[in-house]
Amino acid sequence: MVCKGKRPLSCPCFFLLTAKLYWLFSIVQKAHGQENIHSIRIEGDIILGGLFPVHSRGDKGVPCGDLKKEKGIHRLEAMLYAVDQINKDPDLLSNVTLGVRILDTCSRDTYALEQSLTFVQALIEKDASDVRCANGDPPIFTKPDKISGVIGAAASSVSIMVANILRLFKIPQISYASTAPELSDNSRYDFFSRVVPPDSYQAQAMVDIVTALGWNFVSTLASEGNYGESGVEAFTQISREIGGICIAQSLKIPREPKPGAFDTIIKRMLEPPSARAIILFANEDDIRRLLEAAKKNNQTGHFLWIGSDSWGSKIAPVYQQEDIAEGAVTILPKRASIDGFDRFFRSRTLANNRRNVWFAEFWEENFVCKLGSHGKRNSNVKKCTGLERIGRDSSFEQEGKVQFVIDAVYSMAHALNNMHKDLCPGYNGLCPKMSTIDGKELLSYIRAVNFNGSAGTPVTFNENGDAPGRYDIYQYQINNNTAEYKVIGHWINKLHLNLGDMQWSKGERTHPASVCSLPCKPGERKNPANGLPCCWNCERCEGYFYQMNELTCALCQREQKPNINRTACEPIPIIKLEWHSPWAIMPVFIAILGIIATTFVIVTFVRYNDTPIVRASGRELSYVLLTGIFLCYAITFLMIGTPNTLVCSLRRIFLGLGMCFSYAALLTKTNRIHRIFEQGKKSVTAPKFISPASQLVITFSLISVQLFGIFIWFAVDPPHTIVEYEEQRTVDPESARGVLKCDISDLSLICCLGYSILLMVTCTVYAIKTRGVPETFNEAKPIGFTMYTTCIIWLAFIPIFFGTSQSAEKMYIQTTTLTVSMSLSASVSLGMLYMPKVYIIIFHPEQNVQKRKRSFKAVVTAATMQSKLIQKGNDRPNGEVKTELCESLETNSKSSAESPIVRSAS
Repeated sequence: MVCKGKRPLSCPCFFLLTAKLYWLFSIVQKAHGQENIHSIRIEGDIILGGLFPVHSRGDKGVPCGDLKKEKGIHRLEAMLYAVDQINKDPDLLSNVTLGVRILDTCSRDTYALEQSLTFVQALIEKDASDVRCANGDPPIFTKPDKISGVIGAAASSVSIMVANILRLFKIPQISYASTAPELSDNSRYDFFSRVVPPDSYQAQAMVDIVTALGWNFVSTLASEGNYGESGVEAFTQISREIGGICIAQSLKIPREPKPGAFDTIIKRMLEPPSARAIILFANEDDIRRLLEAAKKNNQTGHFLWIGSDSWGSKIAPVYQQEDIAEGAVTILPKRASIDGFDRFFRSRTLANNRRNVWFAEFWEENFVCKLGSHGKRNSNVKKCTGLERIGRDSSFEQEGKVQFVIDAVYSMAHALNNMHKDLCPGYNGLCPKMSTIDGKELLSYIRAVNFNGSAGTPVTFNENGDAPGRYDIYQYQINNNTAEYKVIGHWINKLHLNLGDMQWSKGERTHPASVCSLPCKPGERKNPANGLPCCWNCERCEGYFYQMNELTCALCQREQKPNINRTACEPIPIIKLEWHSPWAIMPVFIAILGIIATTFVIVTFVRYNDTPIVRASGRELSYVLLTGIFLCYAITFLMIGTPNTLVCSLRRIFLGLGMCFSYAALLTKTNRIHRIFEQGKKSVTAPKFISPASQLVITFSLISVQLFGIFIWFAVDPPHTIVEYEEQRTVDPESARGVLKCDISDLSLICCLGYSILLMVTCTVYAIKTRGVPETFNEAKPIGFTMYTTCIIWLAFIPIFFGTSQSAEKMYIQTTTLTVSMSLSASVSLGMLYMPKVYIIIFHPEQNVQKRKRSFKAVVTAATMQSKLIQKGNDRPNGEVKTELCESLETNSKSSAESPIVRSAS
């Protein structure tokens, strides 16, 4: 401040307030003994500000701590290198020199805020009305540097604090390392831009990595502050949106951790033992102390670290923690080592780098030596000679953000260059229009830049000032006792990960698991547990249910069953009774024998049609009865044949028709015999309708009732096939079968056979009534025995047929039972009624001769006398009965001889 004569100053209220704030900070700085702030100042036509974490955060109220060789000095020198290159470039800001004003943020947001006020001094018009020199003259303030733009800061929390001040004065800011998603808010940080992608991209990349590794149960850990908290928030939000990832717990590392804080964090992260993956958004110091705590608690190989770009490929966090860090997957914005900067930095010495006020301190730290008696190293350390060389006498590896520092400086330079071309066309140097650079106008040029950066990749900004997301994916691996970061993939809008290049603790190649519940097997549904979608119990889909989706078992349709994995439904196999089935072989065998025997009887009867035995049997009804017997055998083949419309139609017709033929003929016979002998008791006149023609009319009248019922059935319900799935719908779906059958229900079957059974019962009643007729005269007794046996067969058929209606073998049992019962009924009729006659015809032809004809009255009288004698025999002694029987027979014989000869009643 220089004292001169009075000089009036005008001051708006806003600038007056800001000036007073500045003086207040100056007083604070003086109280700390920092009146002369260390900074790098290089003159130029256009001055760019720079904010770098040259020192770490101090302890116990001290603002600055130890020097940061890489994150501080390397990045700072990168800005100086970029400015030098731009000033030498004839095509970029020709005849315009860039200057710098670089400040140390000491990795602390509040301290950085104090420092950043330096950048706005030139824009503050100070009110000196109350300030006078000792002689009473008003002061004249030294004109501060006018900052056109700021490069920095590094930490997101520092950038947020500084951005709030710079936007008030419309000073554009380009960060080289701040990645907090919050800074993408263009309404709050409209003058902020960055050449690194925001953590929202990084969080997306981390979500993609977790998904690619098959992990769904993770914990998050963040350093308290904008960077860590915003990163975890972005990861949580993205994972919630895409689904499939659950956060077991979210922990924070305090800004000022107390002793034992990291041990407590490790123990808390172990509480869900299956959540082994840890998503880390933490600063370098916190990462190092976290790994130390994990090692101290013997958790080597347990945790699966997924580190953000603050870990990246740095050596410092994993130094002497190699075992506990093995397998860690880290992310770093895609970068390249800048060879020009390596040559530049290796050439830096104490002699040629006096502009860097912290370089001497770096020299001592880098070479572990002391510069003179005022050096910061203790007296036991050797003195520096000044002849040491970087990279020769000390290790050197370019810091990861160097490329982005250079790109940030070049972005500002390209924006100024484009602005110069538009505002000062053809002008050599700065024109009056750029003497005072408008920050808002410069911002528009910054957002419009598009050039290839120092690594050859395009440098652009979106409407929020964010750079595109480009990341390299690293894994910290130990091979042959050598630990190194290995590139295992990259992320540019989507993940490209080489899973085969990954290895884990102790060189294990199999990907470890970090899941709450193991995946369910095919055919099992997830039953959510613990209120988390990633935790579940697996429940198998039972019965005819299949796995419709992860959470639901659904019932297959009626004609379907679950496949072997229960992941879908498939058609139930359709079966029918096959010819080769044991259930078919026996009925077919019986039917074939029966058909052969029936055919033999028919042929025999036809051949000996005019013989007495055939004629006495009633030829017409015999052929009808034999036809019915033949049909009873033949129905077996229709019942076993493959169902179709024709087969189903024939089944309806012939299922009851064969029995109807048989029992209609037998009923007509037994009725004729009964009427004859009942009529004989009253008179010698023969009853009506006993001639062969009449008998056929009666028989076919009875049969027509069955046919009429069948035709009505055809009209009401035309025959067709169905597939019945309930019959063989077993408990085990693998055994389920659909049965191809005709649409003949059990009720329809009973109706179809009911009429024939009615004829059978009626015939049996007549057989009982004619049981007293002597066998010498008629067939009543063979018919009776036939009907008794047939009734027993069908009485056995009913419980077997209907008792198996719920059996899985229903189709086989019922078909076999029905066909065998019909064949047995036919066999009984054939065997009892016709086989004795065939036997006599073939083997005893001498008995097949015409006998003496007896009158109708004689036949009836003999039968009546026999009945009476049988009745008396139950009441008298044997001798009396015998004598009476002989007398009666003699009297009967005489009267027979005198009577006219009539045709036998048989």
